[in-house]
Amino acid sequence: MPPPDRAKRRWWVLLTVMLGTVASIMSSTIVNVAVPDMSRVFTLGQERAQWMSTGFMAAMTISMLATPWLLSRFGYRLTYTGATLLLMCGGISGGLAGSYEFVMAMRVVEGLAAGVMQPIPSILILHAFNIKEQGKAMGIFGMGVVVAPALGPSIGGFLVEHFGWRSIFFVVVPFCVAALLLARIFLPVTAPGGISTDREGSRLDWTGLVLVTVALLALLNGLVGLHAGHGGVPLGAFALLATAALGALAFIVHLHRTARPLLRLALFRVRRFAMASMVAFIYGMALFGSTYLVPVFMQLGLQLPPSQAGAVLLPAGLLLAVTIPIAGRLADRLPIHRLVMTGLSLLALSFALMLSVGLGTALWILMMWTAIGRLGLGFILPSLNLGAMRGLDLTLIAQASSTINFMRQLGGAVGVNLIGIFLEWRLRVHGAAAAAGAGSPAQPPSAEMGSLPVQLTEQLPAFHEAFAVLAFITAGAILAARAMKQPAAEVPHAQRDQLSRRQQ
Repeated sequence: MPPPDRAKRRWWVLLTVMLGTVASIMSSTIVNVAVPDMSRVFTLGQERAQWMSTGFMAAMTISMLATPWLLSRFGYRLTYTGATLLLMCGGISGGLAGSYEFVMAMRVVEGLAAGVMQPIPSILILHAFNIKEQGKAMGIFGMGVVVAPALGPSIGGFLVEHFGWRSIFFVVVPFCVAALLLARIFLPVTAPGGISTDREGSRLDWTGLVLVTVALLALLNGLVGLHAGHGGVPLGAFALLATAALGALAFIVHLHRTARPLLRLALFRVRRFAMASMVAFIYGMALFGSTYLVPVFMQLGLQLPPSQAGAVLLPAGLLLAVTIPIAGRLADRLPIHRLVMTGLSLLALSFALMLSVGLGTALWILMMWTAIGRLGLGFILPSLNLGAMRGLDLTLIAQASSTINFMRQLGGAVGVNLIGIFLEWRLRVHGAAAAAGAGSPAQPPSAEMGSLPVQLTEQLPAFHEAFAVLAFITAGAILAARAMKQPAAEVPHAQRDQLSRRQQ
């Protein structure tokens, strides 16, 4: 195509992948508002309820490692279309489910589809836009994507309150339909870099995929099992954690011995990428842990109805949508490690300020503390992926994008699990202390969220302690972000010239 038409087309390509990513993120976050309602319907305890988020995150984490192979084998259009169809089918089937087990199965299906989608936008941006426009493109893409978590809780709260929990699963359908129509028109059929797909090429690294799946599921179940003992010796949990460690070790050994591994360990020899991966993991723990914690805190700790809890998050989400394109432009001009450090500092401050929130706190203060955290996210989101992948060879972009997203989602899957377990533990501790102080036998609160006693409102310290843990975790990522600093002399000029020629 002539250069002017090609320039216009790439923005339509960006819009196409944005719609699918919005649908996948909304399917991830909107369910959190419905956790209390679904817990009452299916009589779920805290540990089982959190698996609606953790199961999605685990499936998403595993499947995104297969994205580079899928793109090289089937190309952008077929890969993206297949993932979008899978996400839409999972949403419709989940809304029609009659049991918790089937809901969980559909959450896993949605997670698998979302994992394939997540790395694609970064790959497209780094191949389709020149180095001076990548920050702008990432910022505009991020602005569209954050509309999902910004509006998701508000829409979800309204739907749950008026139409029940089933309605939230159907929200993704219109986004998926629009993404499918645009993908047929605008997405290229080629693999990344404009090369032809390799239908007869190498096979997927199934051994690596099985090993990482076993390691991740054993890790998450082992973490839950550590707390499930409630004072006993959880031998099964230790066995699962040992299995996770062995699975991770076997996965790393396998990667060294395989010609076309699922994940390239050579990427971690690049200092900047290794530090960015560490930031992504820690940041994922804090971000997704808070995505689970905040709605539960508002509804169970502060006794807010679902619609009001969603409305509290709306101004912060809109601020995030405004911040991201600004931060994206700054990423083209300022050192990226400074933007990431600024964002992490604001996010940690937001978690720390939540310790001051109680039953008598005005809603506008709660909105303000939440907005500070979203402002921090606005600085991190468009900068981290660019900071990790700038300076890498173009042939490594697809693998690097999948890996950095994998590290963030792995941190998120662990973070959701740990925060849920930590909160359950502290609720029981404070519940027993409150009961003992009242002169009654020290009985912990019921494990069923739908039957938690009214005294739970007196146990705000448990939620405060969970926010303190998130603040500590986020602060730790600042040190890794500082190590992302890379002198200009270390950025290969040949790579810049190569990139410019490919994108002209």
